[in-house]
Amino acid sequence: MRKERHKKSLFYKLTSNTAEAVGSPVASILAFSVIIVWAITGPLFKFSDTWQLCINTGTTIVTFLMVFLIQNSQNRDAKAVQLKLDELIRSSSSAHNEIIDVEESSQEELEQLAKDYSKLANNSQK
Repeated sequence: MRKERHKKSLFYKLTSNTAEAVGSPVASILAFSVIIVWAITGPLFKFSDTWQLCINTGTTIVTFLMVFLIQNSQNRDAKAVQLKLDELIRSSSSAHNEIIDVEESSQEELEQLAKDYSKLANNSQK
């Protein structure tokens, strides 16, 4: 049985393809090459402020954009994992269904649940 996939948005396609591309060995080699070329050209430009500004500006822009790209990928992955875990909990008759959507709980509620489960683990070892 083959499941139909929903059409993916342009944003999803763009971020997924970009994340895959920038995580590739070719992208790493390219980035390393840019740094090498920049360092080699230092004496040519007498290590000027403009020479330094070029690499600083370039790396700042790339870093700024990558933060959002990485966060988008992590959010999507975390949500997918959470949904899969929720389905496993829901499908198990012996699981505690009250912990489905536990990620929506407050910090205090999470700490209390952690204590409760720690007690359960200790009791099961005895």
